[in-house]
Amino acid sequence: MVAVMQTDMGEIEDSSVKPKITDAKGILKQNRQFLDYFWDIAKPEREIRLKAIEDLIEHLKQSEKPDELKYSLKRLVCGLSHAREDARSGYSVALAQLLSVFEEISLKSTLDSVKAQHNLLKARKKLLRNAAFGNFFGVLALSQSTRLHKEPQIMLECVQLLQTLSQYREHLRDLPRKTMTDILSETSTEVFKEVLLSALQSDLTSALNTPEQLELLLVAMQKFPSVLKAKKLKKLLGATAVITKENMPKLVEVLKTVARSVKKENILPPVAFDLLQASLREDNFEMFWNEAIIKGMLSEMPGPTHYLSFRLLGASLPLLSVPQLEFVLSSDVMRYYGQHVLSAQLAERYKFAPEMEKYLIEFMEGCSDADKQHTVALGFTQLTNQGYPVIPTSWQPLEHMGQSALGQYVEWLMGAFCKPQLDKCMDFSTRRQIGNQESEVQSDSCVARFRKWITSCLSFIVEKHKIKKEEELVMKMARFIFFHAAFDVKKPTPEIPETMQALSVPIDTQTRAALSAAFYGLLQGLNSMAVLGNSPEAENLNSRRTVGVKADGSMWIYCVVQYANMLLNQSKHVQSIQTLSPEQRQGWESMLESVEALKKKAKKSSSPEHMAFQQLFLLVGVQMFKAPAESLELLNDLRTCMEKAQAKKSKKKAKGKSCDEEPHWVEVVVEILLSLLSQPSRLVRNVCKAVFSRICPHLTQEALSSILNVLDPNRDEDESGVMVTDENKNGKKLKHKKEDEEEDNEEEDEEGSDCSSSDDDDDEEEEDEAMEDGEEVDQNFRLDLMKVLQGQNALATEEDGSDEEELDDAAMMKLDGSLAALFLEQKKKIQAKKNEKDRLRKEKVLVRDFRIKVLDMVEVFLTKHSSSALVLGMIEPMLSMIENGMSSETTQQEQDFLRKAAYIFKHRLCRAKYYCREIDGREAELHEMLERLIGRAQKLTDSSVSLYYFSAALYVLKVLRGVASEQDSPTAPSTPAELKVMGKVDAERVTTCFRKVLTSFLTKRKSPLTGQMFIDLFERFPVFYVNLLDTLVECITTGVREHQQGLACFMVLKALQSKDVKNLMSDAQRTELCQKAVDQLVKSFEDVQCENKTDREKIIKALELCQHLVKSVRNQMMQVNLELLQDVLKSMNADGSLQKQGHLENSYWNVMHLFGVQKPKVEKVKKVAEAEQTEKTTKKKKGFLPETKKRKNRKKPTVLEGKETPAPTETPEGASGEGKKKKKKNKRRKQQGGEEERQNQPAAKKMKTQEQQNKKKKKKKGGQQKADGQ
Repeated sequence: MVAVMQTDMGEIEDSSVKPKITDAKGILKQNRQFLDYFWDIAKPEREIRLKAIEDLIEHLKQSEKPDELKYSLKRLVCGLSHAREDARSGYSVALAQLLSVFEEISLKSTLDSVKAQHNLLKARKKLLRNAAFGNFFGVLALSQSTRLHKEPQIMLECVQLLQTLSQYREHLRDLPRKTMTDILSETSTEVFKEVLLSALQSDLTSALNTPEQLELLLVAMQKFPSVLKAKKLKKLLGATAVITKENMPKLVEVLKTVARSVKKENILPPVAFDLLQASLREDNFEMFWNEAIIKGMLSEMPGPTHYLSFRLLGASLPLLSVPQLEFVLSSDVMRYYGQHVLSAQLAERYKFAPEMEKYLIEFMEGCSDADKQHTVALGFTQLTNQGYPVIPTSWQPLEHMGQSALGQYVEWLMGAFCKPQLDKCMDFSTRRQIGNQESEVQSDSCVARFRKWITSCLSFIVEKHKIKKEEELVMKMARFIFFHAAFDVKKPTPEIPETMQALSVPIDTQTRAALSAAFYGLLQGLNSMAVLGNSPEAENLNSRRTVGVKADGSMWIYCVVQYANMLLNQSKHVQSIQTLSPEQRQGWESMLESVEALKKKAKKSSSPEHMAFQQLFLLVGVQMFKAPAESLELLNDLRTCMEKAQAKKSKKKAKGKSCDEEPHWVEVVVEILLSLLSQPSRLVRNVCKAVFSRICPHLTQEALSSILNVLDPNRDEDESGVMVTDENKNGKKLKHKKEDEEEDNEEEDEEGSDCSSSDDDDDEEEEDEAMEDGEEVDQNFRLDLMKVLQGQNALATEEDGSDEEELDDAAMMKLDGSLAALFLEQKKKIQAKKNEKDRLRKEKVLVRDFRIKVLDMVEVFLTKHSSSALVLGMIEPMLSMIENGMSSETTQQEQDFLRKAAYIFKHRLCRAKYYCREIDGREAELHEMLERLIGRAQKLTDSSVSLYYFSAALYVLKVLRGVASEQDSPTAPSTPAELKVMGKVDAERVTTCFRKVLTSFLTKRKSPLTGQMFIDLFERFPVFYVNLLDTLVECITTGVREHQQGLACFMVLKALQSKDVKNLMSDAQRTELCQKAVDQLVKSFEDVQCENKTDREKIIKALELCQHLVKSVRNQMMQVNLELLQDVLKSMNADGSLQKQGHLENSYWNVMHLFGVQKPKVEKVKKVAEAEQTEKTTKKKKGFLPETKKRKNRKKPTVLEGKETPAPTETPEGASGEGKKKKKKNKRRKQQGGEEERQNQPAAKKMKTQEQQNKKKKKKKGGQQKADGQ
């Protein structure tokens, strides 16, 4: 070993003597840079590859070295068969660029080198795929070099090579044929006729056999029509055209093959599309469509062939004329497509509808012919399933239709609504529908389904902002839907265009309800619609983000109301479905007068309440056709509100005494808004929000209280829902809604009444089980049962003496009847209780939904007017709402309500940018509120709820302080004078309040408060930090637990580090504070214990405070005694336990370093020596078995004549596992077998063999000793 090491050292010394390699001329650097180009060409990043190709070509241009050019050509040819796809494409592009720039490189030699380098015949099986790719990319590089058309012979060789490569379809797929078609597209007619035609003769002749050969023929026919004329095709195919009846079977087989080949790719094969174009060129499209597609492809089971037919349908739309479009869209392909759409509604099945929509969108975008667009839209709309179109009402291709085509389509929809001609539609039924239906579907139900779809489609066209439309068309659709939802035709008149088209089938009630719902949804779309058109007025309004108005500034809903008024005045020609009484008609007229008066006033002086009252009048007026009685009451209330608002404005100076007796107009408006919010309408909800935002400046405390009363959880519990039991209209509406739901449930029960009696028995058993499990037996029912049994003498008593007497049959029948009547009555009572529970549950759902809507009004008010004084009255109601929500049931609806309420309180109130600053005369009230909030936060059990109360207290404190400086932001620099200014805050009172809370938090075991709450208080109001520092310092030792003590240390440290606290304290105060803190730390370090994690965390925080105190005292030269602290800290490490590594130990030695005590260095020699000894004992010697693997020495049996050798005993190691046991048994058998053979041998032979074995063992032992010596 020593000799070997010496020789190695000698070699190292000799190698250091060798002269250094110098690169004075930079040859190595240049070669390195040149080779890096090829590495970059093979990288996955496309940009790096292109940059490397450009740099390589530029380098070869400048260097002009033939060796480098030759090397580059060879390197690029070799890289064509790279294992990675990105590298292959990179080398191919580089080779193409090289051949294009350096024309002195022969294409013939390059193609020969490609064939030689990637020889398909000599390549091994594993490398055959790479060789095929190498040949293909070589030909691709030659074709992309723009030189191939100049050398026809090379082009011919490339085509022949591509023909050979088409055999390797499992690797290259259809890439060779695509490249061949690309080469043909760039070839001149002369070259094709003279050179390529003869080479492609065999492929063109058998074009109808494979898709690749057919595609080659179709491309050649498309590129060289003058060469492949009818006569030439006659020689090649035996027919003058491709699309013939004789060729149809072969073409169908080719199309089926192609369809199955692209099953996973979901694409349209080029050969199929080229065949479609060939049929159009040869004027055989209808024959191709009928024979190849309908009779050929669709005859297969649903699958790839059907999907290929659908793709051909979508791809053919831009190529067809209007008659051809009508032919295609009325063929069986559409029927099969409709069946696929219905059957593919299950989640697991493949859906072709999105792919078809892409084809249709591309057609709509690329086609400028309105007739074609209308024909296609009409064809897909008329594909119906029992009267209902297959396409959805929100059909995306409508967004890309032209305005003229859209107008034609809307006209057709409205005409089809009035006169549905279902016989012209392509109606179908699925196999399941045919099997389920007993008789033919009634035409009336199909008409109803068709009309419902048209109504939804018209609403979608109006509401979808992406669909380009004119105001006239929008108004036309709105009038049409409203007219058929609310009116019937008596006599046609040209003044009302909607009456000119008579209904072929009367509108049923369900369709009328769908029309009414669609109309109010349409109003929502109109209310949020941007201004249509490109006029300057429209652009001006859109720049101001004005919605819900036309270009002239009039509201859409106003135009609808005007149209409704015109219809009401035409009583001779139309009749309202909802008959209006004289009072209701008078209310309608007065509503119109009020709106006109408000419009005139808005022109003179625009005011928010004018717009708000207009929207409310119009909204409630439109509701007259839905609920006239309730709308009339609301209109009367609105009118009185408006009159009061106007009277208040005119008599601002002299306020009447009657104002206190009657409610303010804003209060009445708020009540109306609350009643409207009970309706399940998105339009009403948005309008209420818009109106409320306009009347927010006039809101009073009573109006705000009416909103908060709805959200009051206590009121909700006591009265079982405010809006349900109250006398206002909202409650009535909620009741009506619940009654309707109950009626629906009853109808469902009636419909399902034909279920089997076994289900009833199961229900009864479940009821009995429920009574036995959880419900107590009714005592009255028990008494009634006892009476019935006693009346029939069926109850055994003690006086009877025996149980042998039995009732006769008549008495038993009578008893059965009495018991049946009694149990039936009891069952009705149980069902009534269940119904009552369901009613209460539905009532809760309705009330919660209503409260969520009311929260919108609260959010609007806090967002728009967060600086109002009314906000202060919202704090405690919202907190009680959050507190109640935290402790109530955890349904999803309740969680949504609670989440929204908490978000509004946190972000819209507590963190609002603007807050109330006018609190004159309310200082005492706010201080009492502050104390209540702090007290409540301290009494709660949930820290999350306590955080909201504490945040509210800080908000009240911010309101009391007011604006401390002009720059009221945390980043603005604050002077000591500004920090001391606390506005109207009673500092002593507030300090006392917070001192009690802080002391309770640090000295009691259970508290909902957290340290972060007080840190937020101190950061936002440093004055209280200074006032409460003495309490914090005391709690360093008086804290109830180690956690509170550590938290007190942390807060004191934060105070000492705060610049604001330093500015508020004098030098003497800081010195006194530091001395007190040092004394408290000395006490805390006297009985220190590091038994658990909390103790260590407390000591770490105390040491961090210690470190800051010592630094401050030393730097600022304070007169603070630190000797006791130093002595206590030294005693902490008396046993040397703090000399390890860790957070606590590092903090300790950081403090001791300030006192001049360094951390002693730990001697690690002993440990290293011990480790070396253990390594020696545990480390395995190389080349030797461990002791556990060695065989133990066994005494070899003495061989005696005539006696058998004893069987060897098993060693303990043999029991280590089943595998080891088997191996050892086999070895023993061999040994035993060998011993038996030895026993049969003569004695002289035995002695010789034993001596030979002993010699071998001695040799092995000698070798081991030599190795140990080395």
